[in-house]
Amino acid sequence: MHTVVVVRQGDEVAGRYRLDELQGHGPMSEVWRAHDDTLDRTVALKILSPTADLERFRREAQAAAALAHENIMRVYDYGEDEAGPFMALEWLPGGTLEQRLSQGPLPPEETHRIAHGIAAGLAHLHARGLIHRDLKPANVLFDEEGRPKLGDFGLARRTAGAGTLTEAGTVLGTAAYISPEQAAGEPAGAASDVYSFGVILFRMLTGALPFAADDALALVDMHRHAPPPAVETLEPDAPPELAALTAAALRKDPAERPADGTALLAALGAPPATIAAAADMEATQVLAAPAVPPARRSRRRAVAAIALALLLLAAAGGVLAWAVTRTGPTTPIGVASTGHRHHHTTSVGTTASVSTSTPTHTQATTAATTTRPTTTARTTTRGTTTAHTTTQTPSTTTPTTTTTPTTTAGTTTAGTTGVTT
Repeated sequence: MHTVVVVRQGDEVAGRYRLDELQGHGPMSEVWRAHDDTLDRTVALKILSPTADLERFRREAQAAAALAHENIMRVYDYGEDEAGPFMALEWLPGGTLEQRLSQGPLPPEETHRIAHGIAAGLAHLHARGLIHRDLKPANVLFDEEGRPKLGDFGLARRTAGAGTLTEAGTVLGTAAYISPEQAAGEPAGAASDVYSFGVILFRMLTGALPFAADDALALVDMHRHAPPPAVETLEPDAPPELAALTAAALRKDPAERPADGTALLAALGAPPATIAAAADMEATQVLAAPAVPPARRSRRRAVAAIALALLLLAAAGGVLAWAVTRTGPTTPIGVASTGHRHHHTTSVGTTASVSTSTPTHTQATTAATTTRPTTTARTTTRGTTTAHTTTQTPSTTTPTTTTTPTTTAGTTTAGTTGVTT
């Protein structure tokens, strides 16, 4: 026989869960906000009542532990203590959908977002062969970010390989949200969760339940036989697509409803937040660069070729300047042996031109229309002094100004070397 141990605020369960505040209690269990001293986090600690069904409690822990989805409450731990069997669950401080609906209907955008989250959780559940069987607003909880999560899998059951806990004359589930087949004592399937989803959606849109009665048995009978009212009769401004989905989910025949959570997701489409994100992504698409016209590509290649040629000419000019400084000490480059002064300007890559003695302005013409002063290599030879473009001869010779029109086809004059005496 199980010994009843009353737990109080500040008590520890299993040597690690310190009880902070009682959140709720019922005939099956009580739920505490507790602190996990081992992992230093807040959890929801669910402690089973001494008179409750231990097998159902274990089944709930196993069902929740097998799931991993953002719209399903996570289970962290399961064990048994002198206080009784317990589960450590994800702490969800955002309250329940029941608390939100106590204020009336929700805005359409909020309804759509929450419905999408519930459908996503059901799709994950159904894909793993599990049926919730007790879907209602009190079992939809919200985390800190307002994300809806399915909780309380005490009635969850596998669809294959196991019978039903619903025996003849016994009804499991909450009467206000129970499906017709569950109300008739028949096995529940994924479409049964879809029906409960339809009741929740009806209430989010209208603020009321499709069926209401003071007697639970009368309410169950209405779910079995009475046609539900149309959403538009209570809320004319309800979104037509949500009203149509509600009507489809509340059909009496399970075969005529959306088959499961995945079908609900398809009917709902993307939630509003996802649609907005998609629009933003569309607005910031990266487009490929436009193709460059062939003529423009040709011009770019020509400019690149000219730049390369200039670099090569500059390098060659430097080599030539070095060679000039290494020549013999007798006759400077560009002086004829007859004594007549002919000024030769050597342009790398072109034929040297002979200048006239008539004074004129020095000109340098390039295909790229870039003009720079002629660069004179710095050279010291016996009796010779280098100068920039205009030089004077030693005092024994009449000063002569020599100019050399230097034309370099397709190049600049940078790199052109001229040595005068």
